[in-house]
Amino acid sequence: MRLFVAVTPPTSVLDHADAAVAPVRTEHSDLRWIPVERWHLTLAFYGEIPDTKVDGVTAMVTRKLQRAAIDRPIELRFAGAGQFSRRALWIALEGDIASLKKLAKAVITDRRPYRPHLTVARLRGGVDARPAVEQLAPYAGPVWRVDAVHLMRSHLGPKPRYETLVTWPVPLTEAG
Repeated sequence: MRLFVAVTPPTSVLDHADAAVAPVRTEHSDLRWIPVERWHLTLAFYGEIPDTKVDGVTAMVTRKLQRAAIDRPIELRFAGAGQFSRRALWIALEGDIASLKKLAKAVITDRRPYRPHLTVARLRGGVDARPAVEQLAPYAGPVWRVDAVHLMRSHLGPKPRYETLVTWPVPLTEAG
């Protein structure tokens, strides 16, 4: 199964961001917009993991999160926008980015640097999203607290969806 670790912002925060994205979505139908119900902040992507290894991944993530020892709430807000090459349009984050990066660093298994963002659209055929980025650049959403980290399963297909397998509360303590 295809696994990743993520933070899911509160519905009210996602709805606020979605309202800001809506007029941009209407003007830029050349982008492949991701439905709001699939919006999340990926901390680590593990890819295809055999079903027999899921318990091991869960135990590993549990240990790594406990070692991260985030002992206070993480407050964030969505603000600004950008694009990765010609692959994705995203909304940026402000706030306690250092703690969010600490969470990501704890669970990442590769060496790529963590760049916190909320992907809202994929770019097709090398489309340049700069006009959409410019429209979303002034966006500033409400402050919210990270209350949990999730081990997620990605179901691919014509209607991709995500399933939460395990949830860890934030703040984290040595006791878990």
